[in-house]
Amino acid sequence: MLKWWLMGLTLTEKILSRAAGRQVSPGDVAEIGVDLAAFHDLTGHHVVEVMENIGVVKVWDLDRFVIAFDHLAPPPNERAAEIQVKLRRFAKSINVRNFHDVGDGILHQLLLERYALPGQVVMAADSHTTTVGAIGAFAQGMGASDMAAILITGKTWLMVPEPFLIRLVNEPSPGVYGKDVALHILSVFKAEGLNGKSVEFQVEKPKAFPMDYRATVSNMGVEFGADAAIFIPDEETLNYLRGNRGIEAKAIAPDQDARYVDSYTIELNKLEPLVAAPHSVDNVKSITEVEGTEVDYVFIGSCTNGRLSDLEVAARILKNGKVKARCIAIPASRDLFTKALDAGYVDVLTKAGCVVTYGTCGPCLGGHFGVIGPGEVAVSTGSRNFKGRMGSPEGKVYLANAATAAATALEGKLTDPRKYLH
Repeated sequence: MLKWWLMGLTLTEKILSRAAGRQVSPGDVAEIGVDLAAFHDLTGHHVVEVMENIGVVKVWDLDRFVIAFDHLAPPPNERAAEIQVKLRRFAKSINVRNFHDVGDGILHQLLLERYALPGQVVMAADSHTTTVGAIGAFAQGMGASDMAAILITGKTWLMVPEPFLIRLVNEPSPGVYGKDVALHILSVFKAEGLNGKSVEFQVEKPKAFPMDYRATVSNMGVEFGADAAIFIPDEETLNYLRGNRGIEAKAIAPDQDARYVDSYTIELNKLEPLVAAPHSVDNVKSITEVEGTEVDYVFIGSCTNGRLSDLEVAARILKNGKVKARCIAIPASRDLFTKALDAGYVDVLTKAGCVVTYGTCGPCLGGHFGVIGPGEVAVSTGSRNFKGRMGSPEGKVYLANAATAAATALEGKLTDPRKYLH
């Protein structure tokens, strides 16, 4: 059996070897430098408390630190407002440059839009930090103590995960999006099934699987247990950076003889719209299995599916129609809201009867802007459907892509969106 160090390097090994200043292999415990660190309102005050308790309130590099108020933004209660006041004072006291107050957007979307780059190590105080793996970064969520240490020193330690390769081949059919790929992976490997793995995604036809789709898959990487969920940068990555951020970046790729612990291939053209039925992310079913289920409430948004392509397909389905289930749509950032406004999507959604706001996680975590009540059935484009996740533990949440969510809102029952997408 060949030794790991005799083989070419995977993308994960390249990123972590550069960050560690030495070549690392799966199973190694390594101290690594962090390129980008962040927290939001819900976790940030815990991080600051740790720093205050040890008497060291500083950030090693303010250019590499981002704060965003997103989870309870605007604050729905006095405690949330109190936390945000404290964090504003903290940000002002150390002159935080990359500070995003209420309304700017969800942290993970902002990191993708403005900060993260291919090949970076990104650490933030939230489990869905894996989202920026879409751009080719090694990204993980961290707890408050670890995050405080990162902010003070610019470093952390981790055990190098085993690299696992997933190939995405062919092109998705109408009605199939990144959410369906994530749910398919959950149906095969189950929740936490890829624990201890860094999943690297290789896309056969980059233009057929754009950044919006990739962000959804990377976002839900934490749901199938991955330590990181990284899309190998390709022309789509470089075009996104060039077109959205004016950055000319270089692709970083695994070596041709890189060694993976295992691999799996997904034929995109064979997928259909999927849903995760209550009460688990891996209770995955075809839309045809649950079609007709009565629904009270639909949420289109979150760091999982609050992007422009999600709003576009929702507007396409809801154009000239009226929702039968109450519907809340939340673009993931102010920039996305503005683009949706300019494109006419906000107007269409509003006239269809949706409530439209922006820049908040709100309903996804049962925080505000749309909490479900006892006995209610919801369809969400968010990332989780555990009991009580979006409100009452007596409610039921189905996870779906934005097209399924919009078709469901239109008919008031779980609906296959493909009939609206000819």
